[in-house]
Amino acid sequence: QVQLVDSGGGLVQAGGSLRLSCAASTRTIMRPHMGWFRQAPGKEREFVAAILSDGVTTHYAASVKGRFTISRDNARNTVYLQMDTLKPEDTAVYYCAAAFRSPAMTSDNYSYWGQGTQVTVSS
Repeated sequence: QVQLVDSGGGLVQAGGSLRLSCAASTRTIMRPHMGWFRQAPGKEREFVAAILSDGVTTHYAASVKGRFTISRDNARNTVYLQMDTLKPEDTAVYYCAAAFRSPAMTSDNYSYWGQGTQVTVSS
């Protein structure tokens, strides 16, 4: 079982930056893939970024590639999402999630979810 607590959201102006954090607590020795998803009002949840269990391989949605960076600190069981050059369309609730199945871009493969953190980007 994996418990996730995500944080770091807030209000920022367009062009600004935020860093989201996701602290994981787990009793399993298996290392999951970690992902970030987001859901804007009236829209479906969408994939943002993922970092695989190897700690190296990453995947990004086309809409955030080049602006967002996902990383993980396995010693601290923490995953980060650095978000730069934020746009109003990035406004959403962001969720971190853990998966023991592939592919890591598919939300159905994620079994554990954080509570979500609100990111609001003003124009």
